[in-house]
Amino acid sequence: MSGFFQEFREFAVKGNVVDLAVGVIIGGAFGKIVDSVVGDLIMPVVGRILGGLDFSNYFIPLKDVPAGTVMTLAEVKKAGIPVFAWGSFLTILINFVILAFIIFLMVKQINRLKREAPPEPAAPAATPEDVLLLREIRDSLKK
Repeated sequence: MSGFFQEFREFAVKGNVVDLAVGVIIGGAFGKIVDSVVGDLIMPVVGRILGGLDFSNYFIPLKDVPAGTVMTLAEVKKAGIPVFAWGSFLTILINFVILAFIIFLMVKQINRLKREAPPEPAAPAATPEDVLLLREIRDSLKK
């Protein structure tokens, strides 16, 4: 059993696993930022341009809504009525497009930086002393 835990520890602390974990955590936080940008900044502007529409409350009830139920997505769902929430889907689709575009720009920039920074050529190795001595002898014999 000890070998199992040793093997698991070696796997878990490998660089790729740790990098992946960091990426997932940052991605989750970044997803919340994109949700806020879309829900709090973009969709209200789009709704205003289109006449004050609130896309989050656009839905089609798939059953009769009981009388007295407020016709908002949250209230209709709370009443247990199945809905076709196309406005919510539209908001999530816009989230995805923005997130995919930002990731595309980041990957493009990283690839550009990799191409721009060629490795510096290695400095030539110092000529060994015996070779220098042989060159001196050769040059003196030529004279």
